[in-house]
Amino acid sequence: MLEKKIITCLVAAGMITSSFSAALADDEPPEIPENGTEMSGEMGEMPDGMSEMPGDMGEMPDGMGEMPGDMDGGMPFEDVASDAWYYDVVSQAYRLGLVSGMSDTEFAPENTLTSAELITMLYRADGNETSSEYDGNWYDEAVSWAESCGIVLDDNGWDFDANTSLTREQMMVIIYRFMSYKGIDQSAASDLTEFTDGGDVSDYALTAVQYLVGAGLIEGSDGELRPLASLTRAETAKILISALQTAGLISDSAMGEAPDGAHGEGGTTGGGGGMSFGGSGEVTQGTAATTITEDGTYTDTTYSSTGDDENALRVDGAAVTLDGITVSKTAGASSNTEDGDFYGMNAALLATNGANVTITDAEITSSAQNGNGVFSYGDGTVVTISDSTITTTADNSGGIQTTGGGTTYASNLTVDTSGSSSAAIRSDRGGGTVVVDGGTYVSNGYNSPAIYSTADITASNATLTANNSEALVIEGENSITLTDCDVYGNMSDTEGTSSDENVHSVMIYQSMSGDAEVGTSYFTMTGGTLTSNNGDVFYVTNTHSIITLSGVEIVNNETSGNLMTITGNSASRGWGTAGANGAQAEVTLDAQTLEGDIVVDTISTLDISLTNGTAFTGTINIIDNEEGGTAVDDNAVVTIDSDSTWTLTGDCVITSLTNNGTIDYNGYTITLADGTVLSE
Repeated sequence: MLEKKIITCLVAAGMITSSFSAALADDEPPEIPENGTEMSGEMGEMPDGMSEMPGDMGEMPDGMGEMPGDMDGGMPFEDVASDAWYYDVVSQAYRLGLVSGMSDTEFAPENTLTSAELITMLYRADGNETSSEYDGNWYDEAVSWAESCGIVLDDNGWDFDANTSLTREQMMVIIYRFMSYKGIDQSAASDLTEFTDGGDVSDYALTAVQYLVGAGLIEGSDGELRPLASLTRAETAKILISALQTAGLISDSAMGEAPDGAHGEGGTTGGGGGMSFGGSGEVTQGTAATTITEDGTYTDTTYSSTGDDENALRVDGAAVTLDGITVSKTAGASSNTEDGDFYGMNAALLATNGANVTITDAEITSSAQNGNGVFSYGDGTVVTISDSTITTTADNSGGIQTTGGGTTYASNLTVDTSGSSSAAIRSDRGGGTVVVDGGTYVSNGYNSPAIYSTADITASNATLTANNSEALVIEGENSITLTDCDVYGNMSDTEGTSSDENVHSVMIYQSMSGDAEVGTSYFTMTGGTLTSNNGDVFYVTNTHSIITLSGVEIVNNETSGNLMTITGNSASRGWGTAGANGAQAEVTLDAQTLEGDIVVDTISTLDISLTNGTAFTGTINIIDNEEGGTAVDDNAVVTIDSDSTWTLTGDCVITSLTNNGTIDYNGYTITLADGTVLSE
């Protein structure tokens, strides 16, 4: 899914409602207090008193804070002055019900923070609840969790005391270990020479501080890091939220802005029916008008639903054959979009709990908000559907949806979706396996690719058309494999939620929303056609990808669009850290005839091989990263085998070239990283 709808914090291991969510500060960051540490971004200073989760979780023990009583009134904290640098963010967070104080009227922004308080915050950020009833110390369960996750070690480098105030470098070590536990890439590093007190950082904290500075999480203040100084509650919360946001564990929308669905599938802000974002954190599937729990065959039966959070038909754990059925979801909406997207709540037909469902000659329609057509959820669940028609018309309503490790086999389907964020072939949190053979899949809404993959999706002999969106999207450690398919993309210049970032037909990226594991994305296409009607053909950002094209006819109807754009991004939608979120693309062109320009920015890498008689006409160039990120090596490595050809249409700048084939310079030059200029 994407950066969509995250009203509450999303962490990579799973969706939770986090006590760290708060609103964005004003456009002009407030002045940092003299003893503060300035953070990157326009977030201002964030309050830390997020001592209690929103909702009915009871009171925190030992002064960890209570939720303010009057959530509809003005901010009650008497110690937060209207002209304080942290006033705006405390006020916004309070209005969202996401911040608490030491009491109903006291926020204590200048109090120092203890190890126990920070560990408890991280404990909650990982989706855990703290109990108001406990034996021993109130923080014991959180500290025990931190020890089990490697966040607190037997040898920390300092004497860990849950009740002692943290220094800045100790806080950085704990946050660094938390990010390591969450699987966040920590290759960024700084030598700290820009800080006058960089040499004061303790040996045990050096790696953590170098990473947080290198990743842009810590900028220091007045040229100093002050590693041994203490932290206030207000300062700590700002640093922590910046860390979670920069790591992609919390989105901009979680900071109080309406979710913009920053890209493609799943990104609509459309409401209706009381729908809200932010899933329940557990499998929540609502009700069903009809539930089948017994094995059997069901023929020529009609199933319908008009209720909220209700499936028209649910198959729960049974082995069932459905022949000639009609499923109609004509009304009702999902009260929680992520429960609908993740678990199948409000779908027309839901298979769950290890069900094995075979569907033939069916007609399935849904006009309900968040009403996916056919939904396969959970490990062991298998849906095999053939020779059927699926039509959905509302937002967040895919044709076939697979999540939670489910499996879908689809053959000769006619699928048509009309809503925003309604991919014809759709997947979401937990992914699974989708195999498509034949059929026609058409999406008509904005942000609605023909395929949105957070799973392993294979399609053969199918027609895949997105009339107002990119055609194909892969997020994170997932794949799309196409054989003899005809693919059409037509993303809008203005209506796509990420059109201001890049307009494209195939997108490969990592949103950091937690809906897809961080890792290598695979795109393989053999035979067939790929037609791009607007923008670039391929856009790769904030992920590692392996792209293989073999005998594909590529048609780019946008004369100004690139064949490939491999770059970082602005991070305005949470796709990594601006200046450090480049892409790494390994591209193999096999028996290809294609033309167009390829660009790769200075924080990204491209390793491209022309093989088996490939004829490429166009340019390859290294461009500056727009966010001013630190350049990496081997930006553009080009290899041409003995029977392949590269015909230049302009001057090129690349890192290195291995040419065993033919280059037609056409009057242009290739400049290598070592300064060598190649020409005819």
